Amino acid sequence: MGLSELKKELKKLDKDKLIELVVELYRKNKSVKEYFDFYLNPDDRELFFKYKDKIFYSFYPERGNTLKLKDAKQALSDFKKLGSSNELVADLMLFYVETGVSFTNDFGDVNEAFYNSLASTYLNSLTLMRKENYLDKFQKRVENIVSDTKDIGWGFHDFLFQTWMDFYPSEDEDEEIIDKETKGKIINLNR
Repeated sequence: MGLSELKKELKKLDKDKLIELVVELYRKNKSVKEYFDFYLNPDDRELFFKYKDKIFYSFYPERGNTLKLKDAKQALSDFKKLGSSNELVADLMLFYVETGVSFTNDFGDVNEAFYNSLASTYLNSLTLMRKENYLDKFQKRVENIVSDTKDIGWGFHDFLFQTWMDFYPSEDEDEEIIDKETKGKIINLNR
């Protein structure tokens, strides 16, 4: 059923039937519940911390379970869909990358798909920050991510370094984090 057909059918329902339908969706579907909770009480910060915890525990699950990258990516995707501020979305995207970098530094290299996910989120977060003029606000965290990846393989550090250089160009190279191996090279993680 298409959206226009759905609208047509919903218009046929009376107010009480619509309320009953929404309540049923609210009870049965967790994402609908979260959406309505946020819509009726839009507390961005509370929701941000809830999703931040979801991401953290996907990387560092309790009781010795293994990494659940899919759950972390899903939490990030769900948070974006709720309509929170772009600043908090960018913040959560950086947190996702920071947590992935910490995980790697704590437990060692993972795999290419893992690093591709972190790298694309890093790039997407910087793209969003540029669009919304948040680059200065997040600059220190963005730089720390690059610095914290210097011993990580798979071309991951190289890609992050090049991306950082693209978004934070500097006229004075003495003030930059200089990495002579990657400066000026285009890095492709999909080798």
